[in-house]
Amino acid sequence: MRKVRPVQKKSRQANRKLRRSSAEAQIRNSAGGPFAPGVIVLATLNNPREKFWGVILALDPAGLSLRGVELSSFEDSTNMVVAGDTFTAPVLFFPMHRVERVELDLPEGNIPSLSQRFTARTGLNPAEMLKEMPLASQGGGA
Repeated sequence: MRKVRPVQKKSRQANRKLRRSSAEAQIRNSAGGPFAPGVIVLATLNNPREKFWGVILALDPAGLSLRGVELSSFEDSTNMVVAGDTFTAPVLFFPMHRVERVELDLPEGNIPSLSQRFTARTGLNPAEMLKEMPLASQGGGA
């Protein structure tokens, strides 16, 4: 006769893996693949080496259009939003020869993603905030 083991509750780690895999599955199943417009990413560039966090506006053979901030100023930008200061993320274009890597902003184990950190500090959804942000006003005029 076989012994029957009692059903054990899922561990926190198993629950995190399940949430992450379901989020990744939703992204993969969305139209346009995982790097569709509106997805939050980390972009690594070369010559000079820079890293940016933001929402994809367009990704095509010419390059990457992104609305976001340089990774080194992420905390300052978050602090501005928390303080209620005016904050407008720039719209950026990087030619494809500079794009070294683009990765989804996903949590890694116990480490929250930058989007999760932003939401925890500000209470705002970064993808929605960055997509709906008005373009900076153009100077000039007579």
